[in-house]
Amino acid sequence: MSAAKIVTVPCKYKTGKVLGQGTYATVKEAVHIETGKFYAVKVINKKLMQGRESMIKNEINVLRRISQGHPNILSLVDFFETMNNLYLVTELALGGELFDRICKKQFYYEKDAAELVKIVVSAVAYLHDHGIVHRDLKPENLLFRTPDEDADLLIADFGLSRVMDTDKFQMLMTTCGTPGYMAPEIFRKAGHGKQVDMWAIGVITFFLLSGYTPFDSESNQEEVRNILEAKYSYDPQYWSDISKHARNFIDKLLTVDPTARMTAHQALEHPWLASVPLKKTAAAVTPPQDQKQQDLLPHVRQNFNARRTFKRAVDAVRFGVRMGSTLKNMDVEGDIRPVSEGPDQVLKQDDSE
Repeated sequence: MSAAKIVTVPCKYKTGKVLGQGTYATVKEAVHIETGKFYAVKVINKKLMQGRESMIKNEINVLRRISQGHPNILSLVDFFETMNNLYLVTELALGGELFDRICKKQFYYEKDAAELVKIVVSAVAYLHDHGIVHRDLKPENLLFRTPDEDADLLIADFGLSRVMDTDKFQMLMTTCGTPGYMAPEIFRKAGHGKQVDMWAIGVITFFLLSGYTPFDSESNQEEVRNILEAKYSYDPQYWSDISKHARNFIDKLLTVDPTARMTAHQALEHPWLASVPLKKTAAAVTPPQDQKQQDLLPHVRQNFNARRTFKRAVDAVRFGVRMGSTLKNMDVEGDIRPVSEGPDQVLKQDDSE
């Protein structure tokens, strides 16, 4: 039987600068030739993805199911393929990452954090209602649509997401995500579901109120132990002005037993969020009428910058170790043999699910 004839069509997009680079794909800015509208295009190399096509099909299935349904979820605009590549066209979010935007504010109060968390929880409730578990919620995947002050906050990066069959009990088994935001059940490999997103929201909330994550440790092993035991505390230096409702909200999410963890809809009804109006856009920069609220920005920014500096130092040491190992594995001709890498920031899933 002869091979199917490949039909080519004129490309509707012109790609521009690179926005991000991954193992299998490059994300580029692109303009739709007919309309002049700008988008983000994920260009996936077919050859590099050979044997792992299920990962891409899953991401497309997820984005198709949820696109255009919620104002705070990055939407899939188009999908097509050529001889060598697959292309996923999504909205272009140019407003920057959540925490970078917070650090540029003049004021930042607990109510601002509550408004942001409520936006995220509302979007996650929508995902869960449609049978989607994100599995990699973190501040870096919360982007603003535009640089405007009233821009929509968007949940992005559905590369690790999964469609879960809502008609029957189903658990996911693969270890994946970003370690500091991963729930205990993921590390235990005992099966996990939508509740891992709620744990991640607990970590994000802690981070938004303090500038550091609850399980920060000097070693990966200690961090994992802390996560498995939900071992964290509220340092009075940073938490004395944070309300009991906020801490209770976090406690009800950072619970080891996923069945005891709040669902997205329960979280929306929690006193800390229930009294906050649901806004689809970024929190305001003006001080609240209630002058009793403490401006959190100074210590949040300080802790965030200290954490970022520490991470850069750790990354530099890891890079040095890897380069040293690589050089030791060079032969006389200078060819480099593969060397096992250290743990990536994001643990990708295999093809077993």
